[in-house]
Amino acid sequence: MDSQQDHAPTRQLSRAFASTRAVLATVGQDRWGAATPCASWDVRALVNHFVGSARWGAATAIGGGHEVAEEDFAAGDVLGSYDESIERAMAAFGSAGVLEKTVVLPFGEFTGADLMGMVARDQFTHGWDLARALGYGTDLDPGLADELLVRARAEILDAYRGPEGRAAFRPVVEAPAGASPADRLAAFLGRTV
Repeated sequence: MDSQQDHAPTRQLSRAFASTRAVLATVGQDRWGAATPCASWDVRALVNHFVGSARWGAATAIGGGHEVAEEDFAAGDVLGSYDESIERAMAAFGSAGVLEKTVVLPFGEFTGADLMGMVARDQFTHGWDLARALGYGTDLDPGLADELLVRARAEILDAYRGPEGRAAFRPVVEAPAGASPADRLAAFLGRTV
């Protein structure tokens, strides 16, 4: 990564996508039904969620609808679908004025930069979920995980926490001593590490 790209406003988003894509590239066809840290999702549902939510983020950033179309991205070229989602999101958040504009979501008003941070955190964390489901190492991009954790601690209030499926985030879980930055982020977001 060149130094100019390293300081781009979309740097965290790009790194989150790269981290999650690297894990996604390892999924074998026999793993789609594996359980994930998100109790209501197997690997197929998790992958469909984060591929679709990248598209939702792109559409929302440029003023499109907030609905996520139900599509089984795992039924076809999942990496190709994810790459397309990444391209859409990076183009949308890289567009002039998008990071400064106000975006109205069902749960509040945010800047485009705030929305981009949410998408980056969501993508990275679901990459952690996927790695955990597949039994792979979860020490994903430690520098990015630290940055996302700092922001999450500032943004995620207890009011947003509750049982899975009923709240945006589950209650904080204590990360074990010596946990990696990605594991600490996952625990803060309610995952058992």
